Amino acid sequence: MLIVQGHNLSRNFGGEVLFTQVNFQIAEQARIGLVGPNGAGKSTLLKIIIQENEPNEGKMIYKNNISIGYLAQNPQFKSGNSIYEEMAAVFQYLQADEHRLHELERQIATQASDPTPQYQRLLTQYDQLQTKFKDENGYGYRSEIRSVLAGFGFGEERMNEPAENLSGGEQSRLSFAKLLLEHHDLLVLDEPTNHLDIDTLNWLEKYLQSYAGALLIVSHDQYFLDHTVNEIYALEQQTLTHYQGNYTKYLQQREKNYQLAWKAYEKQQEQIKKTEEFIQKNIVRASTTKQAQSRRKQLEKMNVLKRPQAYNQQVHFRFTPERMSGNEVLKVKDLQTGYPDKPLNQDINFNLNKQERLGIIGPNGVGKSTLIKTLMKQLTPLSGTITWGTNVDIGYYDQTLNQLNSNKDVLHEIWDEHPTLDEKDIRSILGSFLFQDDDVFNIVHSLSGGEKARLTLCKLALEHSNLLIMDEPTNHLDIQSKEVLEDALKNFSGTVLFVSHDRYLLNQISTKILDLEPQSSTIYLGNYDYYRDKKAETQALQAANQTAAQTQNPKSQQPANQNYEQAKAQQRQERKKQRQISKLEQQIDAYEQQIAALNQEMILPENLNSYTKLQDLQQQIDALNQQKKTAEDQWAALIE
Repeated sequence: MLIVQGHNLSRNFGGEVLFTQVNFQIAEQARIGLVGPNGAGKSTLLKIIIQENEPNEGKMIYKNNISIGYLAQNPQFKSGNSIYEEMAAVFQYLQADEHRLHELERQIATQASDPTPQYQRLLTQYDQLQTKFKDENGYGYRSEIRSVLAGFGFGEERMNEPAENLSGGEQSRLSFAKLLLEHHDLLVLDEPTNHLDIDTLNWLEKYLQSYAGALLIVSHDQYFLDHTVNEIYALEQQTLTHYQGNYTKYLQQREKNYQLAWKAYEKQQEQIKKTEEFIQKNIVRASTTKQAQSRRKQLEKMNVLKRPQAYNQQVHFRFTPERMSGNEVLKVKDLQTGYPDKPLNQDINFNLNKQERLGIIGPNGVGKSTLIKTLMKQLTPLSGTITWGTNVDIGYYDQTLNQLNSNKDVLHEIWDEHPTLDEKDIRSILGSFLFQDDDVFNIVHSLSGGEKARLTLCKLALEHSNLLIMDEPTNHLDIQSKEVLEDALKNFSGTVLFVSHDRYLLNQISTKILDLEPQSSTIYLGNYDYYRDKKAETQALQAANQTAAQTQNPKSQQPANQNYEQAKAQQRQERKKQRQISKLEQQIDAYEQQIAALNQEMILPENLNSYTKLQDLQQQIDALNQQKKTAEDQWAALIE
């Protein structure tokens, strides 16, 4: 059942058109990602959906009594409530029912010794209210509050803290937690991953996968989109296009559509050229003039395809080392980092060889940036050794973007470090990072965070280093710029060591993961998904050993190993199940595309007049619909 629909929506500001004649629909339990370049109008469209703004044209249609929840970007709690009380306020209706139940219990108890008709009515009221209370999770809402708060990093020890005393980031997390507990028909989330660490993101993804309502999400976090949505609306070039599948499938389908559009355009242009040549050669000949005139009429009636355009203006660059390093780039042994009055007892060990990509992860405050600063000799190691290989040229990206001179303009920020280059060359290089025309005269301190990040990457690309050390390189970048950076790092022939909370980047780039924890560090030989699987196995073994130790049984090692093997078997089974789910989703997507193509074929003029052709096409559609239903039933059974 559809709960929200937008018909022929248009929106502009002054003379600037954001989007025009866009259509979309949101079904119950839909999982939708809204993507597009910065400035395309995504937030404007969200505000139209939540009825904060009106479209210039078109109309919105909503299900009766729909409840829409919207994640505010700058929430503030001033009620004087504690963290727990702020969450419990969501369930005031359950608290009222609970109070009423206790009152009925008291009345029933006073009349139990002398049952009357009033007594029977009380029993009936109690039974009805208790059923309603149970169905609405009246007996479990307190546990739900604690579970959601724990997922957002608010443990039991923080429940009584005043909500209004939280930092801005913590208030955003608490606001998000409250929104989830409100159980809306539709959740509209604008950049929900801001202020969340990796552990919270992993928890949130699992929570949203089982959320009862529909989701509409705008996010720069590709990994988050891949794990929470199964359809995409792309707002690009003033129009809205629908795609089946998650974010990665959208990118693949978009590129395929772009290539097909180019082929169709080039084929038509070739046809137009040949037709025009025929007309020019034959229009003056008496024997062929009628043919030429006929082709001219065909040409005039032709629906000329527009030249396909790139979906958005993107940064485009490559990292190219001037020389190659030796095979051994870096060796870190028994390294202790931190400050003399605040050491980090992690005992860090790893080797980094040429062309490897080491991703460094860990919770906020664990010392990731401290490790980077130690490697860059900005801090002195407390103990241990750092050994560099031969011919290692380091390029450093600082997440604070402090490598820029705030008083220079963009042009001279680059030119002063490369004075032998012509201004034309500098402008060309800056243009590839989207600094065009008069943009190059903007003063650095006036740039946005994204512009400063692009300028820093421009400087880094011009250094031609063979080892890139990067601290949170995707901060401040929009989703398109992030993808270009990912591509540049993939194709880099040197070595990369980087700190990031961006799981998509970690998954796409890393060949090793260094997991920093408060009192330890561990190396995993794979990307982010591999790290997650191996860490889950380790935790399963630890849990099994702990269970065995608690039994205080001399033979407890055997059940621990058995529990571990059972946990591994369950994980293998879960991975197999996820592969089956993914395969079925691909099949369903393929069926939908085939059905859509056949529907388009049915409305072609040559087919509309042929009953037998229409019947044949309908039979094909019916068969595909049956196959699709079978696949959907199998998919539904697997995700239960």
